Amino acid sequence: MVIVGLGLGATVGVGITAETWAGLRAPGGIAMFLGNMTGLAGTYLALVMVLLVSRLPVVERVLGQDGLLRWHRRLSPWPLSLIVAHAALLTYAYSQATHSGVMHQLGSFLSSYPGMLIATIGFAVMVVVAILSIYSVRRRLRRETWWALHLGMYLAFALAFAHEVVLGPSFVGHPLTQAVWSAAWAATAGVVLVCRFGLPIARSLRYGLRVTEVRPEADGVMSVICRGRNLDRLAVSGGQFFEWRFLKRGLWWQAHPYTLSARPRPPYLRLTVKAVGDHSQALAQLTPGTRVAIEGPYGAFTTHARRRQKVALIAGGIGVTAARSLLEDLPKRTEPVVILRASSSGDVALEGEVRELVSKLKGKVHVVVGSRRDVPLEHLIQLVPDIRQRDVFLSGSEGFVSDMVELLRRSGVPARALHYEAYAL
Repeated sequence: MVIVGLGLGATVGVGITAETWAGLRAPGGIAMFLGNMTGLAGTYLALVMVLLVSRLPVVERVLGQDGLLRWHRRLSPWPLSLIVAHAALLTYAYSQATHSGVMHQLGSFLSSYPGMLIATIGFAVMVVVAILSIYSVRRRLRRETWWALHLGMYLAFALAFAHEVVLGPSFVGHPLTQAVWSAAWAATAGVVLVCRFGLPIARSLRYGLRVTEVRPEADGVMSVICRGRNLDRLAVSGGQFFEWRFLKRGLWWQAHPYTLSARPRPPYLRLTVKAVGDHSQALAQLTPGTRVAIEGPYGAFTTHARRRQKVALIAGGIGVTAARSLLEDLPKRTEPVVILRASSSGDVALEGEVRELVSKLKGKVHVVVGSRRDVPLEHLIQLVPDIRQRDVFLSGSEGFVSDMVELLRRSGVPARALHYEAYAL
């Protein structure tokens, strides 16, 4: 984050050094200056957001999936707010400078200024995607629909680039600044292309995964077993996940995150999924031989995150997959206490495997079944009397994880000892 802050300071500095006192005193000068500054800052933060979701390995290792999403959500209101302010301030500033109305100036922008019409289209796309990303709106959309629409942000940023270097006072007549800004955009685009497209394609071709079996595990829960080659060279830790793309009609165009429910057993790889959405439900219809493309592995929900000797694993529902694979990496001295939380006994998956692994580690397993009214979340904490002296790994739905994190912090578990992976549709 220090690097991000320094970059933002440099970006703001470019805008300040391009300004003159004469420009500030001119009609609309203050609004012009503020418009340029908000545009630079908003665009810079937009590039940072793109990098956060580009799956850059070094960032992924430091922040983990949940950390990336938290920072993405914290930053997300700022780029759009600043860019909206940029558009409004500059329209007003130019109308003051030309002694014309705001609407007249807006029409002039679209008809006479190079790159402005394309930039305005990009701005409109950005606003639409931002509205659809509001949680209360997004939860009403299918994940596949939202994912496809969210790709529009890449288009919006690309459309906005041209007018910046052609019209921006920080760039006009400043070839070095133009070159640095263009290089920053090109580098960001290059990272996205390499990390989100190039590396996944290379890995998928290298490992050549195909579905061999779809096996039921519990009510609405199934395991998909894949067979591949060179899996002994696949660097993955227990608790990590991949973005999975099943190359079958209706599924090939979308990738979904699913955690490995076991460490690789060359030549086999297994994921376990609960059928709660269109994509996960469709996996039950996969046939042997279906090709599989992967992106990853991702996530910092691994034994490497431990700060203490002993651990507690609390898994809600299908969160058992991350706990199950993480157990394979834990050393014996961790003496894990594992809590499997489910609404009904039929929802408990992989219990036998979990018990077998925990027995080897000289730990304990608690299976807690029932609604929150019958079994409050506080009861889960009571099952681990020394929980304040352990690292706590949480996995499950967003609601379950967020409620447990808040409860554990109130119970005295320090933030550095909390590690969690939330599953979302």
